[in-house]
Amino acid sequence: MNEFEFIRRLREQTASRNRSTRVITSIGDDGSVIRQSADRDLVVTTDLLVEEIDFHRAAIPPRLLGHKALAVSLSDIAAMGARPICSLVSIGLPDQVWQSDFKDEFFAGYLALADRFGVTLAGGDISQSKQIVIDSIVLGEAAAGSAVLRSNAKAGDQVFVTGALGGAAAGLKLIELGARVDQRSEIRSQRSVRAVTAGTEPLAVAGGLVSEPRAVATGSTTHQSDDDAIQALLLRQLQPQPRVGWGIILGEEQLATSMIDISDGLSSDLHHLCMESNVGALIESAAIPIDQHVKTLCGRRALDPLALALHGGEDFELLFTVRPADIQRLPKLVDGISVSRIGEITDQAEVIRLHEKDRVWNLEPKGFEHFAK
Repeated sequence: MNEFEFIRRLREQTASRNRSTRVITSIGDDGSVIRQSADRDLVVTTDLLVEEIDFHRAAIPPRLLGHKALAVSLSDIAAMGARPICSLVSIGLPDQVWQSDFKDEFFAGYLALADRFGVTLAGGDISQSKQIVIDSIVLGEAAAGSAVLRSNAKAGDQVFVTGALGGAAAGLKLIELGARVDQRSEIRSQRSVRAVTAGTEPLAVAGGLVSEPRAVATGSTTHQSDDDAIQALLLRQLQPQPRVGWGIILGEEQLATSMIDISDGLSSDLHHLCMESNVGALIESAAIPIDQHVKTLCGRRALDPLALALHGGEDFELLFTVRPADIQRLPKLVDGISVSRIGEITDQAEVIRLHEKDRVWNLEPKGFEHFAK
């Protein structure tokens, strides 16, 4: 039994039990939706990061780990089309880590990202543990009934994805080969954040644009050295940029009919969305936006860029569907990030097909699974 099979069983067990009428949707989405008032809903999500499973201490500076711990939960709130408001974080640390400056650096990275999006750290817990364990909770809000679920895609809806794919998976491959983020790259990234956000209000939306730092190039055609490309891919894995601005616009403007963030991989997350909506999809391989650094580096290293884009996880881009009539209302850019149409929803339930040149075949979910068989 893998994690998804267990979640399905748990969902069945809880469906018949008494529950609060204020819980609108629970297990099965990126977050739970809870009725807050007559006109507002609360969206709650939680994520667990465990050392040696979700990250390796030697490969990620604590400041970047703090950033990532919050980023993965902000991405879930974005996938629900909600606006983040506050967070809680619980952390377990071994004694020798507690005695170091790890905790201070971790929260420096966490709070820097929180400040960017106007998110208040409202509480949490600290415990001694055998390894580093982090539990991140973020609360967001949306107009009543406007949260974007995975279950509302319809045949004919067009499938879109933000940004570019494959970069985080390539970064993980590089880490496994011994590559490490350069401190100078980390400093440049932090300076980029400060430069872009200086003097701007958090999440100040104007004309469909939201100011967000471009700490990591995704899809850029700028020529760089291999070392610069390696550092960019490492930061795609270690310092993901949650698409908060896109999530807010897709939710508040009621543009997305369904949505999920790409944490397990495009192939797997598209299957999750189609399963919840009882639909299928036809994806055009040529339309999938592959990170330019992945194309230039991985093609020379016997790694298939398309496979990384399809099955590699932790890009934390948004995968969403749009009614054909609403496509013209999509902004060209949000936070400097564009979207790409990659396919269409079909009425063949849970049948995902990939079209490449003159071939069409079933796209099987091959993204990450805990406790995979």
